[in-house]
Amino acid sequence: MQADLSLLMIGYLLKTTLQMGTPIILAALGGMFSEKAGIVNIGLEGMMLTGAFTAVVVTAFTGNPWLGLLIGAGAGGLLSLVHAIMCVKFKGNHIVSGTGMILLGFGITTLGLQVVWGIRGRSDEVTGIDNVVLEGLQGVPVLGTAFSSLSPVIYLMFIIVIACWYVIYKTPFGLRLRAAGEDPSTLDTAGVNVDTYRIIGVLLSGVLAGLGGAYLSVGYENAFAKNMTNGRGFIGLAAMIFGNWTPIGCLLAGLFFGFLGGLEYALQIGLGNEVVGAYLSFIQMLPYILVVVALAGIRKSVPPKAVGIPYETEKHG
Repeated sequence: MQADLSLLMIGYLLKTTLQMGTPIILAALGGMFSEKAGIVNIGLEGMMLTGAFTAVVVTAFTGNPWLGLLIGAGAGGLLSLVHAIMCVKFKGNHIVSGTGMILLGFGITTLGLQVVWGIRGRSDEVTGIDNVVLEGLQGVPVLGTAFSSLSPVIYLMFIIVIACWYVIYKTPFGLRLRAAGEDPSTLDTAGVNVDTYRIIGVLLSGVLAGLGGAYLSVGYENAFAKNMTNGRGFIGLAAMIFGNWTPIGCLLAGLFFGFLGGLEYALQIGLGNEVVGAYLSFIQMLPYILVVVALAGIRKSVPPKAVGIPYETEKHG
C-alpha cells in the first residue's frame, strides 16, 4: 500500500511538474527572445495575464478554445508591441516600461472581468482544450499517472523549445537577432536595421508569454481568475537567467521551477492535507525561496552585452 502511494506520488509530481512548468518555460523563452535582441522585458507577467484573459473571452464567445489560445497569444504580442515602441522607438527606460506593461495587463484584465462577466474575481467556466489521452499508458505505474492524460499545449511547448533553438542558432534571422543584443553597431554597419530586429524580438516575447497565459486559462483552469498568473512571469525571468538565455536552459530551469510548484500538491497526496496544512505557508514559499537561492548561486550566466542599452541607428551614406 505504501509502495503504491509512493508511486502515485512520483507520477503525480511528474505530471504537475509538466503542467506548472509549461507556462514558466514559455515565459522564459519569451524573455530570452527579447533580451537576445537587447530589450529587457520584465512585463511578461502583464502579457501572460492579457493572454489568459483574452483566451477565455474568445472561447466564451466562440466556443473554440484553440481559437482562444491563438488570439490570446496574439494579445500578449499586442501588449509587447507597446513595450517595443516605448523602448526601441522612443528609447524609454526598459524597467519603467516593463512595469507599466504589468500594471496595464493587470488593470485591463480586472476591468475586463467586470465588463464581460460583471464580477471581479473569476470568470464563468469555458470549454477547455481536451487533453491528449494515451490509453496504452493508463494503469502503468508512474508513467500512467504522469503521461496518460496531458494538455496538447505541453507537447506544443516541447516543439516550440526545439524550434526556438533552431531559429536562434541555425538561421540568419537568429544570428541577426543575437547581434542586435550583442553588438548592434556591427549589425548596423552591415546594413541591417537594428530597430526592426529588436522590435521582432520583443513581439516574439509577448506572443510566447501570451501563449503561456492562454494555456493557464483554457488548457489548465478553463476559466480566468484575477491575477491568475500569480508571479509566473517573474519566475519565467528567473528561469531565463538560470538557463543562461538559451532555449534548452529555459526548458530545464522551467521544469525545475515547475517541480517546486508541484511539490505542494504531491505532498498533499503523499502526506495528507492535515499534515501538509500545518506547513502550508512554508511549502508555498519554498519555490520562491529556492528561486532566490538558485539565482544567488549563478556564476556563469552572462546576459547579452548590449541588453538594456538604447541604440541610435547610424546614418549611412
